[in-house]
Amino acid sequence: MLGPIARHLWHIHLKGYEQLPADGPAILCPNHISFLDSAFLMLTLPRNIGFVGKAEYMNSWKTKYLFPAMGMIPIDRSGGSRSQSALDLAADVLRDGGLFGIFPEGTRSRDGKLYKGRTGAARLALEVDCPIYPVGIVGTADIQPPGAKAPRPFKSCSITIGEPVSPDRYHDRSEPHLAWRSMIDEVMFEIRELTGQQYCNHYAGEPPDTEEPVVARPASVVDAAPPPERVLVGVD
Repeated sequence: MLGPIARHLWHIHLKGYEQLPADGPAILCPNHISFLDSAFLMLTLPRNIGFVGKAEYMNSWKTKYLFPAMGMIPIDRSGGSRSQSALDLAADVLRDGGLFGIFPEGTRSRDGKLYKGRTGAARLALEVDCPIYPVGIVGTADIQPPGAKAPRPFKSCSITIGEPVSPDRYHDRSEPHLAWRSMIDEVMFEIRELTGQQYCNHYAGEPPDTEEPVVARPASVVDAAPPPERVLVGVD
């Protein structure tokens, strides 16, 4: 269960958690709008979950020991062999039947929009043959906006787990890169439907393409289903 402090400070609405498998490998792909996203997801899941996080967290005394203890695998976002080694460790967790979480945008959204997903999660799903569960997080940016030093108390957020995206339809693609891109694009579409965010068809932090904004139906913390009395406690 959530600790007594967290339970009194924030109201976290949960929806779709019953869809998660009781055992076996699965990848969770949340949108990323706040530093708290991974912590709240880990606290509310019924199973332990590992996460890939940026290697820069290892440079801070505040997170150097805490995050690895919570199951974080640091990833060097410059790419190459260092990034691949983190994905290899994630694949090992999944082959052992564990849950793994990956923020497909690769970094936090500073403006609240949803950005193009990187293909690491799809590569893992196809390699290990496990589903990806899109996760929509709404409201954590109000609790701790990007750049804020501490979370704000007495606010609400919601976490919604969507229906799984199966790798089955993508295994027979002749071009692996196209299969990865197609699968992660499906995941991003589902996340957009869960959160109502405007979608930007380019990577976070890179110049935008010429495109029309895409907006899903609005999501609201108020409309989210209230959490059960029992709140259960896991690359790019």
